[in-house]
This record gives sequence, structure tokens and C-alpha cells, in this order.
Amino acid sequence: MSLRLKFEYYPKIDGALLKDANKFIQQNKEKWDPPFFTDTKSHIDIEKIQQTTKHVINKDLRNVIVLGTGGSIQTLLAIKNLARKKIYPITSSRAVELNKCLNETNPEDSIVIPISRGGETLDVNSTIGTFLKEGYNFIGLSSMGTMNEILKKINCPILDVPDLSGRYAGSISNVGIVPAYLSGINIEDFIRGLEEGYNLYMNSENNIAIEFSCYLFNLYKKGYKVVFSMPYSMNLEGSVGLFVQCISESTGKDGKGLMGTFQSAPICQHSVLEYLLGGTKGATIPILWTINNENPELTLESSINYINGQNAQRIVNYQADATFQALIEQSVPSAKISIDTPKEIVIGHLISFILSTIYYLCIFLDVNWANNPKVVIGKKICNKALKDKVSSEEREKIREKIADDIFRNFF
Repeated sequence: MSLRLKFEYYPKIDGALLKDANKFIQQNKEKWDPPFFTDTKSHIDIEKIQQTTKHVINKDLRNVIVLGTGGSIQTLLAIKNLARKKIYPITSSRAVELNKCLNETNPEDSIVIPISRGGETLDVNSTIGTFLKEGYNFIGLSSMGTMNEILKKINCPILDVPDLSGRYAGSISNVGIVPAYLSGINIEDFIRGLEEGYNLYMNSENNIAIEFSCYLFNLYKKGYKVVFSMPYSMNLEGSVGLFVQCISESTGKDGKGLMGTFQSAPICQHSVLEYLLGGTKGATIPILWTINNENPELTLESSINYINGQNAQRIVNYQADATFQALIEQSVPSAKISIDTPKEIVIGHLISFILSTIYYLCIFLDVNWANNPKVVIGKKICNKALKDKVSSEEREKIREKIADDIFRNFF
């Protein structure tokens, strides 16, 4: 058991089942590419990062604006709360976020970092020109495509993005490390946490990542299809977002897989818990995520004597444990993942646990852990509609015709 992370779950997987799981992993893992994400050195050149970014590392830099989506930004969101600079994650051209960023920043104290390996991501390419027009400086993370050409034309420094699955590559490549470094996050400690975790979870049998994946897989075989996460700290929501993306994109193929989703806790106790406790059973697996020592912490003032003087997060953790107990009492298989503190080394360790778990789960499901072939379907439809200037009414008619053919006699 790691001192940085604790995994508690019910019902327990017995020793014989876990032994069989370890045997199956050894037999089936050769069918798929080896896990590149455990290599924390080959895809990062710290000296090159420092050399490329030295012109913007100064006391005037206040804002790091990251144009990216999916795997290109999710790892950064996991450590975003540790930044010394203000991070603006711009994941698309949604007007509210763009306006907020433009109103709160200016070119003199900001750097814009567009991220796209292939360079054709619409969510990124559609926003570059807006910041370019306002005179912002750029550092690009790109290897090819339209975005790469745009950045070359403006003489923007460019660092490469490896041809690797983004949701796994963010923590061990420029994708996550460059914006984290510019934001003042201790990337050395973060990487050290990753290495520590992978040494524990990827090099030995009977570790909690294998146990967690075995637990999820055996519930899946019983008909459970949704994993609902309940993060009891804002410092955990980025990591939980990575878990949601990885479990959905990595396992959800070949007609198989689990759907990941989450809502902030404890507010989800007032919106979703009634369903979990009293609704359809056998469909959803609740996962609670907690922090033992929050940062920053706050001492509560209250006229209620058993609350007054308590740490704020301690009260929240009481709620988490009570919810966990209630789920078990109502015969709902559920789990709790706890970390000690939201420091860089611990978040790195947590991410290694998440990615190791998903890797093993994909081996159990016999699906390729690294790809996501269906994602491009919607992207192609969108780009074609934009280029052809298809109106909203025409797009609806197209959908209606397709649905009439696909869902004939469905109900």
C-alpha cells in the first residue's frame, strides 16, 4: 500500500480471483503495444524547454493561456491548482470562456500555448487568430498540419508533440510539462511522483492498480456500465477528469467498455445520491475521491460546537465517509480513493495509479488501450459542414433522414 494513496473498496476481490487476474494480464498484454507512458524521460528535454521559453520566464508573466482539448490539456488540469501563474484553459471557441480570458488578460503579461500534434484540431485552430489579432505572444506545441503552418508564419517558437495517445502522453511530454513549467509548477517533483507510482504499479503483481482494474472488470461482467466519480476537493477534479476521459476513451470500443462521469462532491450528494442509493441497482459504480490534508486549508467558525474550530476539509471528509457507508449499507458496490495532500509529487503518483489502472482494465476487456478510432467521425462531419456552409436547418434535415433509416421500427 502506498503512503501517498489509499484504495478502499467493497465487496473485496478474493485472492484466487486476483491471482487469476495477474495470470491473465501476463498472457494478454503481449497482444497490445507496451505502455509507453511509464517512460518519463525519453519525450522530455528540460534543457530545450528552458532554452525555448527563457524569453517569457520573467516577473511580468502572469497568465498562461492554453489552447487545447482532451488529452492535450487534461493532465495540466490535474495540476492546475498548483500553478504560481493564472492558467486559462481554452478548450474550444465557446464565447463565455474566450471573452473572460480576453477581458482578464493582456498581451504584455501573458503567453498563449496552442497544443495539437496533428495540427487539425478545430477547437484549437478556431481560437488562434483571436489572440493573434490582439498581439499575444505564442509558444506552440505542434508537429504538423494547419496549426504548425500558422505558427511558423508568425515565427512562433515550436516544441514538438510526440505521436502518442494524448491522454497518456500529457504527463511525460511537452504537452503537459511545458505549460506546467511556465506556470511555475514544480515539474521535477511531478515527474518524480510519476516514476514512484509506475515503479509500484507497473513492475509488480498484487498492487492496488491491478486490484482496482480487476474490481471494475468483474463488476462490468455483472452488468455495471457507468463509473460515477465524486471528487470531494477541487484539487482532485482535474485528475478525476483524466480518469473519466481515460476510462471512456480507452475501454469504450469494439462494443465494450465503461462510461466515466463525475460531479463535484459533496454537492452530488444532493443531486445524484438518491438515485445511487434508491434507484436502479447494478448499473453504476460510485467512486469517492478525497484528500486527507488539503492545501490551502481553512479553520471553520461555527455556533455548532462539533463543527467550530474544525478544518473545513475534515468536515467534508466526514460527509464522504458517511456517503461511502450509506452506499455499502444499500448494497451498492463502491470504492474510495484517498491521497494525502495535493502536492506535485502526490498528484504525479495519483496519475500513475489512474493510467496503470486503465491500462490493466483494457487488457481484461481485450481492447486496445491506446487508440480511439471513433472520435474522428464527428470531427469529419463538423469540418465538412463548416466548409460547405451547411445551415442549421439543413443539418437538422440530414440528421432526421439518417435517424429515419437507422432507427426504423426502433420502438
